[in-house]
Amino acid sequence: MSLIHPTAIIGKEVEIGSNNEIGPYVVIENRVKIGSDNKFLSHTCICSGTEIGDSNEFHIGSVIGNRPQDRAFNGAPTNTKIGNHNTIREYVTIHRGTKEGTATVIGNHNFIMAYCHIAHNCILGEQITMVNGASLAGYCMIEDDAFLSGMTVFHQFTKIGRLAIISAFSAVNLDVPPFMMCGGRGAVVHGPNVVGLRRAGIPAETRDELKRAYKILFCSELSRTNALNEIEQTCKSREVKHLIEFTRNSKRGICHGEHSRKSESVRF
Repeated sequence: MSLIHPTAIIGKEVEIGSNNEIGPYVVIENRVKIGSDNKFLSHTCICSGTEIGDSNEFHIGSVIGNRPQDRAFNGAPTNTKIGNHNTIREYVTIHRGTKEGTATVIGNHNFIMAYCHIAHNCILGEQITMVNGASLAGYCMIEDDAFLSGMTVFHQFTKIGRLAIISAFSAVNLDVPPFMMCGGRGAVVHGPNVVGLRRAGIPAETRDELKRAYKILFCSELSRTNALNEIEQTCKSREVKHLIEFTRNSKRGICHGEHSRKSESVRF
């Protein structure tokens, strides 16, 4: 049994699990699936095609699964999928996919603070923090444990690597490699995310390897290809292998280092 306030509006073909709390003036549109133990505070709007797992909190005025802000959207049925144990704070907006059958996907244990925006077809992993006002354009992909500081903006199709941290007020239009600190307008890499790595329990030997990898990739005169080959020969940890794979597979290209002359031309 779920506790549903009498002023809440529930649409058709809505599936609601057990022990949910649905507060005053909450709107749940047609074709929504909700798991168990979720809390929906007043004036939350859950739009058509949204699927929600268990033990999430949606705070006042959040809008989940609304139509995408995309001129290409033609009204086709699309989805928003929310995992488990997420906190969605006040007035967050998360939009559903654009093309038929696609979805915006939010994983588990994420903390999305007030006024953040997650556009259509974004994919978020787990344990991600988005601070107030951070905004993702369409098709962004955020790996686990990333930290996006307040008032940051991200170009469409941008990818943010695991345990990366982005400083406040940054504008990001290239991929941010995993385990790195990045910031500015346009954003550049400043070094490994040492504090985040330590808090995540990454061993000291691996942190040292990531520091060496950073120096080779961003501070040497080697080309990107030769730098990655050099890193591959000298650093063997799983984390460094992920850094190499991420960089090689980047379609937009990764952010430049802060000392690179190329970084001077990378602007919005």
